Amino acid sequence: MAAIILCSFVGGCGPSFGTSNASSSSRDRDGVIYSGSYPINVVCTTAQVADIVSNVGGQHVRAENLMGPGVDPHLYQATPSDVTKLNGADIIFFNGLHLEGRLADLLVRFARRKPTFAVSEGLQEAHDSRLREPAEFQGHYDPHIWHDASLWSDCVRYTTEQLAEFDPSHADEYRANAERYIEQLTEAHEQFKRRLAEIPPERRVLVTAHDAFGYFGKAYDVEVHGLQGISTVSEANVATMQNTVDLLVNRKIKAVFVETSVSPRNVQALIEACAARGHQVSIGGSLYSDAMGQPGTPEGAYLGMLRHNVETIVEALK
Repeated sequence: MAAIILCSFVGGCGPSFGTSNASSSSRDRDGVIYSGSYPINVVCTTAQVADIVSNVGGQHVRAENLMGPGVDPHLYQATPSDVTKLNGADIIFFNGLHLEGRLADLLVRFARRKPTFAVSEGLQEAHDSRLREPAEFQGHYDPHIWHDASLWSDCVRYTTEQLAEFDPSHADEYRANAERYIEQLTEAHEQFKRRLAEIPPERRVLVTAHDAFGYFGKAYDVEVHGLQGISTVSEANVATMQNTVDLLVNRKIKAVFVETSVSPRNVQALIEACAARGHQVSIGGSLYSDAMGQPGTPEGAYLGMLRHNVETIVEALK
C-alpha cells in the first residue's frame, strides 16, 4: 500500500535509474529560473546537504532535510510525507554517489519536473582524484565525502552555482556567503590535521561499525577499519571480524567506536572477542558517521559534527 501511495504521488512507477541521472535530468532543464516568493523552499535528503544550502542561501532559502539524527541513509525508504515535501519543493539537493540508494527512483522522477541536483556532481564530472573507489563497492565511489572538509568545500562551490543559476537575482550574495563558509571549512580542515597528529602514529587507528571514514582517514592521516562495508546493507563477515581482533590485540589499540546511525552489535562482539584473548578494549565514544546530531546542538551543524568526531577520537586514542 505504501508503494502504491508513493507511486501515485510521483506519477507512476517506472524502471530503475542510478541517482546520478537525477542531476543529468535537471541539467536538461536549462533556463529554469525561480520566480516565486521568498524564502525558496529547498528540500534536501540529509542534514549535511541542508547545512550547505542554509549557509549559502542565508535568508533567501528555507532548507529542510528528509533524514534526521540517527537515520541510516543507506537503508532509508521514503514515506508519503517525504513525497509531499518533495512535491512542495522549489529545488531539491541530495548527496549522490549512491548514498541514498533506495531513494534513487524517486529522485529521478522528481528531476524530470523540477531542478534536482547531487552536491557531489561536480566531483564526479571532474573525475576528482580524491574520490575513493573501494573494490568491494562494485565500481562505485565511496559516498561519505563530507568527512573530508576540503572535499566538502568543493561540494559547497557546486551547490552555490546551482542556486545562483536558479535564483540569479541573489547570485552575488550566494557566492559571497559560500566564500565565507569555505574559509571556515578550510581553517577547520587544517585544525583537524594538527589535532589528530597529536595521536602517536602507531595508535592512530580508527575502528568503527562500518566503513564510513575512508575520506576522513585519507585527509587526516588516520588508519581506518570498518566492520561492515561502505554501505550498511552489507554485513560484517567472520574474516573481517577476526582480522580486526588480530589488529587490536597485536597493536594494543585501546579503543573502538560506535556510530549514532548504526547498531553497536558488531562493535560489542569485537570487544568481547578481544577480551577473550586477554586484551581490554573500550568504546572510545560515539561518532557521527552518516547523520548529524540534533538540530540546535553543536553536532547538529556540519562543522560541529566534525569537531565532535575529531575530539572524540583524539581523547580516546592519544
